[in-house]
Amino acid sequence: MSEYGALIVLGIYMAAGYWATGKTIYANRILIGEWNTIFLRRVTMGTILGVVLIPWAIIKTMCGK
Repeated sequence: MSEYGALIVLGIYMAAGYWATGKTIYANRILIGEWNTIFLRRVTMGTILGVVLIPWAIIKTMCGK
């Protein structure tokens, strides 16, 4: 895989992790703080825990909860 291909895969993984963090960890919560702090926290959590959160969020979305 080329260098650019690896960066594209990493970007997709980080975006999916960001989405999954919102669907699982921060579901039904109001986040208070500066937007950049909230964004970076969600990206970091999604990147670190993405292996678990992404499948969990997909299952949760498909089940309708």
